Amino acid sequence: MGSILLNLRFCKPLSSVRFSLLPFSNSFQKVQLKPLKPNKPRLFRCFSSSQPVIDNKTFTKTDGDKPATPSSQLWLYNTMTRKKELFKSKLEGKIGMYVCGVTAYDLSHIGHARVYVTFDVLYRYLKHLGYQVCYVRNFTDVDDKIIARANELGEDPISLSRRYCEEFHQDMEYLHCLPPSVEPCVSDHMPQIIDMIKQIIDNGFAYSVDGDVYFSVDKFPEYGKLSGRKLEDNRAGERVAVDSRKKNPADFALWKSAKEGEPFWESPWGPGRPGWHIECSAMSAAYLGYSFDIHGGGMDLVFPHHENEIAQSCAACNHSNISYWIHNGFVTIDSEKMSKSLGNFFTIRQVIELYHPLALRLFLIGTHYQSPINYSVLQLESASERIFYIYQVPQHGISPSYLNHPNIVKHEDISIGKDSVPPDTFNSIDKFHNDFVASMSDDLHTPVVLAALSDPLKTINDLLHTRKGKKQAKRLESLTALEKTIRNVLTVLGLMPTSYSEVLQQLREKALKRAKLTEDQVLLKIEERNVARKNKDYEKSDAIRKDLAAVGVALMDSPEGTAWRPALPLALQEQQAATS
Repeated sequence: MGSILLNLRFCKPLSSVRFSLLPFSNSFQKVQLKPLKPNKPRLFRCFSSSQPVIDNKTFTKTDGDKPATPSSQLWLYNTMTRKKELFKSKLEGKIGMYVCGVTAYDLSHIGHARVYVTFDVLYRYLKHLGYQVCYVRNFTDVDDKIIARANELGEDPISLSRRYCEEFHQDMEYLHCLPPSVEPCVSDHMPQIIDMIKQIIDNGFAYSVDGDVYFSVDKFPEYGKLSGRKLEDNRAGERVAVDSRKKNPADFALWKSAKEGEPFWESPWGPGRPGWHIECSAMSAAYLGYSFDIHGGGMDLVFPHHENEIAQSCAACNHSNISYWIHNGFVTIDSEKMSKSLGNFFTIRQVIELYHPLALRLFLIGTHYQSPINYSVLQLESASERIFYIYQVPQHGISPSYLNHPNIVKHEDISIGKDSVPPDTFNSIDKFHNDFVASMSDDLHTPVVLAALSDPLKTINDLLHTRKGKKQAKRLESLTALEKTIRNVLTVLGLMPTSYSEVLQQLREKALKRAKLTEDQVLLKIEERNVARKNKDYEKSDAIRKDLAAVGVALMDSPEGTAWRPALPLALQEQQAATS
C-alpha cells in the first residue's frame, strides 16, 4: 500500500482537468450535438488506480455485505501469455472490462458485429456466473477517417460521427447485444486525454515537435510484449503517418497539431486533436482505473493499437496492469479479412435485409470466437434454417393449449429435479446443463453449446410427436422444464427472443423475400399440389415440391394438412453435401 501512496503523482486520476470543448476552426461551424441514445442507465467512474466505483459508490453488494461468488470456474485465452488461463478477478465477484468500440463514420459491417457479439456473450456469461461487471465500450468520434468522410459529405465531423453512433446502437439492438455500462466518446474526454499525455511527458516517455506529441518507444523496453514483435521489426503502424521528425520511425502520435479545416481543441502544445491510441488508454483509466481485468477487441487491434495502449498506460502509471487481453478472429471473404479499407465488406444492415438478425448472431457464434469465420450465403442460410428449428420446437412445446392445461406447473414455479420430472427428462436436462457449463467455461466454446442443444430439442420433439412420448408420465412438466432449460441457455447466448412465434414469422418473411415469393403464392402452390395428389398426378406434385425446395421453401405433409417452413435451397444442400 505504501508504494501506491508514494506514487500518487505518477498515477493521478484523469479527472483533474475541467472539461471545455473548444470551437472548431473557421471551416466548421459550432453545432448543437444531439445526445446519444440513453441506453446506459449506470455510469462508472474511477478516482484511484484500483477502485472501480458506480455512481461514486463501490459496486453494489449482494447477500448483505458479501460480494457475489462466481458459480463456476472460467478459462480464457490470454493474448499476452499466449495460453488459456483460469480467470480470477482483481476484486472478488467484480469485473472491469473495456472493449474498443467503432470509429463512427459509416454503417458497421459484420466484422464489427463479430467483435461486439463475442464480447456480449462474454459479458452475459460473466453476469450468469454471478459477477458484477462494469463494461466500458468507447466510440471514436475524432479521427482522420471521420474528418475525410465529413469533408466528402460537407458535414461537421462530430455531428456525422454522432449520427453513426446512433446507427451503431440500432445495429446492436438488432443483434441482441446488451448495452454496456457506459459508452464514452473521445470528444467528451479531451481533458482526460490531455492530462494523460502530460503525465507521459512528465515521466520522460514522450516528446513534442512543432505542436505534435510523440511517444518514444525506445524509452519503453517492454514494447512489443503483447504482439511478440521486436522493436527493430516495427514500422509506423496503421493510422500513424511516417514523419522524419520522429526519433524512431515506430514512435506514434499522442497529439496531432491542428490542420486547416479540421476540428481542434486547445492544449499545452497548441491547438490540435489526439492520436488514435491515447483515447482508449485515457478513457479506460478514467472509468476503470489503471488496473482492471479484461481488455478486448478484434485481433487486428493487437498491433499497433493495443500494443501502444499498454505502452501509454504504463508510461502514465507504473502500476498499470490489465490481467487478460482477449481478441476475436476475423470474418473473412475468400480467406481475406473483411474490412472497410479493403472494400470487401457487407454491412450489418445489408445482411439483415435478407436474413434475420438472430440468424446472423447464430452464424457469428457458430465458430469459436478466436477462429476466423468465412462469410458465405451457405453459412447464413444454414444458420437461418438452424435457428428456425431451435425456436420452432420449444414454441410447439409451450403452445397455449399446453400452458393452459389445468395440470401444468407454471414456468416460473417449476423446480427441475429428479422428483419433479421423469428420469429420462432429468438426465437430458442434466447432461445439457453440464455440457453448457463445461463448454462455456472452456474459453466460451459456443459451437459446442449450440451442438448440445440438439438433445433437449429432440426430447421435446419425442414428447410431442411419438407414441411413447405422448404417453409419458409428467409429460407437461417435462416439456416446461426442458423449455426453461433451453430458455436459460439461449438467454446467455443472446439468442432468446421475446416471442418464439413472432421470430418464427419474421424468419418465414425473410425466407419468402429471399425466394422472391409471397405467402399467398406459396399457399397457392400447396393447393395446386394437393389437387395434383388427389388426381394422382404425382409427377406434377413432385415438381411443385422441388420448385419450392429450390428456392428454400420446404413442404411438410401431416394428417392435419401440408405446411411449409424455410429450408436450405437445393443448390446449397448439394454444395453442403459436397464439402462435408
